[in-house]
Amino acid sequence: MNPHPTAEEAQQSLRDHVVTKAMDARLRRGGLIDRVEMMRLLEDRAVVRYPLGVRFDAEPLLPGEFACLESLGEHPRDGFCLFIHPMFENVDDLIPLLVAYYIPAINYGEVASHVEAELFGATLLGIDVEEYYTILCSVADTVSDPSNASSSTPGCGGHHP
Repeated sequence: MNPHPTAEEAQQSLRDHVVTKAMDARLRRGGLIDRVEMMRLLEDRAVVRYPLGVRFDAEPLLPGEFACLESLGEHPRDGFCLFIHPMFENVDDLIPLLVAYYIPAINYGEVASHVEAELFGATLLGIDVEEYYTILCSVADTVSDPSNASSSTPGCGGHHP
């Protein structure tokens, strides 16, 4: 047995861990992750390793971004702020989907890619990864062009949020 895992084995181990964490969090909350429960979940250090606040403010967002994560200090223990576009502040059904996407970046740092973010979010919310991705793309498209808000056409142009 090789004492040093390959990059592929390490990546798969991370993905397995992400899914396990999300599934455990979902089960501990009875399978319901609504806006209120998501805000409670952010305080659970077994799920979200470091402090995370949510703020509805578009100022730090780049064009087309629905949210961005900013560190509050030199070390992750100093916490993070997730800036979410204010157009979503009153869209309670979307908040868990938007917030969940960023939890792997908080927990695992730069080793977490969009793949881990999508796996975590979909698993936590109990939906298929492709469905989760499609929803996030629609949200990103809405920010890019608010007239898309009623469109059922998924976007992202092949890019991940």
